[in-house]
Amino acid sequence: MDAYILDAIRTPRGAAKATGSLAQVKPIDLIAGLLREMDKRHRVSRTPIDDFLLGCNTQTGEQGANLARIAAVYAGFENVPGATLNRFCCSSLDAVNLAALQIHAGMSDLVLAGGVESVSRVPMFSDNGAWFSDTAVKEKTRFVHMGTAADLIATLEGFERAELDAYAIQSHQRAAAARDAGKFSPALVPVKNGDGVNLLDRDELIRDNITELIGKFAPSFADETMDGYALEKYPQIENVKHVHHRGNSPAIADGASLVLLGSKEKAHALGIQPRAKIVSFANTACEPVIMLVAAQSATEKAIAKAGLRVQDMARFEFNEGFAAPMLKVLRDLEMDPARLNPNGGTIAMGHALGATGGMLIATLLDEMERSDSQFGVAAIMGGAGLGTATVLERV
Repeated sequence: MDAYILDAIRTPRGAAKATGSLAQVKPIDLIAGLLREMDKRHRVSRTPIDDFLLGCNTQTGEQGANLARIAAVYAGFENVPGATLNRFCCSSLDAVNLAALQIHAGMSDLVLAGGVESVSRVPMFSDNGAWFSDTAVKEKTRFVHMGTAADLIATLEGFERAELDAYAIQSHQRAAAARDAGKFSPALVPVKNGDGVNLLDRDELIRDNITELIGKFAPSFADETMDGYALEKYPQIENVKHVHHRGNSPAIADGASLVLLGSKEKAHALGIQPRAKIVSFANTACEPVIMLVAAQSATEKAIAKAGLRVQDMARFEFNEGFAAPMLKVLRDLEMDPARLNPNGGTIAMGHALGATGGMLIATLLDEMERSDSQFGVAAIMGGAGLGTATVLERV
């Protein structure tokens, strides 16, 4: 049985800091607001929903205790099961793929999937995982910051800071143009407070003055210990060039995403026109020090599983996990730059960790419809060398 995406929505991305516009909003309220919006659009609370799969990167505190199930009850969906998933940054895209798999297997007819992350309230690494808190584990697995991995890629591939900065400027300019043209509006659900006042109705992190600022940023990821792990694994280089900084790296964001998936029969019974079919998906992993290249291999694998070619993909929504892996994927896959993140990416808009994959799906769907495209792919890289990709066919 084929699995279809019936709709996809998201919150704006808020700056993940105490003064960010979403910092006062609990993560359960971010995702509950989207659940209520999905019900408003499609009255899904009136029909059995087989499952709710929610991605979340840091499952502790306000994001602990199986937030998927509790958020469903909190939003008025008392009879909806729920599971909270963690594949690091790939979590919500993985949730979408696993929801599709349930439908494809005939075990479910209607599934909600998505992700949520409030980094301003539940900081990265606050779950004290062994990967980054246990010294013996850190040493054995060669734990490094993603920025170190990005600098390593730039060093190995010979990318210079000017190239990385040019890509980042393009991301911000494309995002600003898309924002001003209302291209994000179909999927964007403003976040309101309890009195119904808008707290945020647009992505907060886009820098309209990026060209003036970018040359002023100092490299961000120089670390002797982490560089040592990189040089131990890649002895062919003499040192790691530190070329990534605040301007060509993705800022961390708060936000949530939600995707409604179902069979064609269920969609027709609900009077919903399916928007896209999930053709294929793939998960891959790579050596964890360089970590950020797995999304590229996942993209290649998912496209091959679909029996298609890179050239068949009219649009790519690719999580911009730093500028260097983006230049690498453009070169290695001989990708048309106009098809890759035509409305900007996470370098400009921010990375909401466990929620970003669902956001990519929402943006990809809207762009495929706007450009009358048949095939598109969403892809994301995650910590410890994870990669996930999903191929869509518009219907």
